[in-house]
Amino acid sequence: MTLREKPYLNFWQIWNMCFGFLGIQIGFALQNANTSRIFQTLGADYNNLPILWLAAPITGLVIQPIIGHMSDKTWGKLGRRRPYFLWGALLASAALIIMPNSPTLWFAASMLWIMDASINVSMEPFRAFVGDMMPQKQRPKGYAMQTFFIGVGAVSASMLPWIMTNWFDVANTAPPGEIPDSVKYAFYVGGISFFLAVAWTVFTTKEYNPEEMAEFEKFEKMQRGLAEDHQVVADRSISKFVAHGVLWFLAGLILTAFFVGLNLDKQLYILSGGCMVFACVQWAVALLKSKNCTENGFVEVVEDLFAMPTAMRQLAVVQFFSWFALFAMWIYGTAAVAEHHFGSGDPTSAAFAEGADWWGVLSAAYNGYAAIAAIIIPIIVAKVGVKLGHMINLWIGALGFLSFLVVEDPAWLLLSTVGVGFAWASILSLPYSMLSNVLPSHKLGVYMGIFNFFIVLPQILAAAVLGFIITELLDAKPIYGFAIGGISWFIAGFTVLLVKLPNED
Repeated sequence: MTLREKPYLNFWQIWNMCFGFLGIQIGFALQNANTSRIFQTLGADYNNLPILWLAAPITGLVIQPIIGHMSDKTWGKLGRRRPYFLWGALLASAALIIMPNSPTLWFAASMLWIMDASINVSMEPFRAFVGDMMPQKQRPKGYAMQTFFIGVGAVSASMLPWIMTNWFDVANTAPPGEIPDSVKYAFYVGGISFFLAVAWTVFTTKEYNPEEMAEFEKFEKMQRGLAEDHQVVADRSISKFVAHGVLWFLAGLILTAFFVGLNLDKQLYILSGGCMVFACVQWAVALLKSKNCTENGFVEVVEDLFAMPTAMRQLAVVQFFSWFALFAMWIYGTAAVAEHHFGSGDPTSAAFAEGADWWGVLSAAYNGYAAIAAIIIPIIVAKVGVKLGHMINLWIGALGFLSFLVVEDPAWLLLSTVGVGFAWASILSLPYSMLSNVLPSHKLGVYMGIFNFFIVLPQILAAAVLGFIITELLDAKPIYGFAIGGISWFIAGFTVLLVKLPNED
């Protein structure tokens, strides 16, 4: 049998394949730009915002590897990945319409959890979709197209409340405890757009069947030799799971005792609790392996986690510091701009509403710059290489973050967001470009899900410690969230130089 490479796709095929990301990013952008505003309107103190945001990263931590593992093994009338696109879009669209009508804070936090889970169901398979549908040499174009749609979707969604107010005279203020109509209508438009964009990809793109995928994979293995098979040896011993579980559990107990002894913020218990949960996960795997119950998704995902390629482990450090900074921005962006640049921390005031709307414009701006950066970044990479290019973009973003502390005129913050946009575009594309060279093709879905751990874990850490740091150490000024983000991006830029990629001298 003659092996063959996956056919190269034309521009419109790539467009259709990635168009659903437009809807996904509309959902994420509405969530990121407006959730803190909704929480504060319903009575949340900004010092408690990190814990309320915790629903999103925990959901991603659990959902993405499960969906990745399941989609690797799925085949039906809609194909391999598309069933997850469609059902996730239906649920996420419903959650977007319901959330701005939340009557209470706990209801809004619950809807955030449901909405984020649903978005993750749609989003995770999209990353693997590029690998499924495109030959290796063409995949960077697929990720670049996804980044373009991320930018466009985020721009339109972030500006929706501002557009509702300034173009259609929809009220951006409301009585205490009620969500403004401008936010409600923005979420309605976003919910409908999310479903339509994803449906476009579902019904315009046909996936390869399992027989074709097997043939393509043989061709890719022939090109790579046996290198990719040597990267994953998922056979960790029972004794290692037990011993490392003990160490993680002891670490959790020590941290808990430390936090209790010093009467520190209860949000820090998330760290100690997380250590103990990870210990229990390892013990559960050890128990299942001892009973030869290894043919299940739970054991396979955890085994794959410990069998990650070395370069993926190194990229995990880069992702950790990159996303810690982003989460600081998403949590404190509204409160920081409203208080520091518009002079009000009162969610019921007109000045706060004006600042919140302007933060929506700034969110749209950095996403718009990201769409432009998606075109420029490949040129930078061609000149200096992928690692140095990613470092440059992260450091430009760090300078943008730090400038929020010194810029006084809110209009000039549009210039600050140029750097943020370049860093954001780079984070969404270059790590995946580097990762694609070290992943085994037959585990693309599950490893894309596991890679999400290193997006989620820094967000959980941020939720645990940012409230304490801002309140206790930084004079309860939310603007310092941008200082923390800037430092974190400088660290991320340095660590990317330590990543060892294949065929490097």
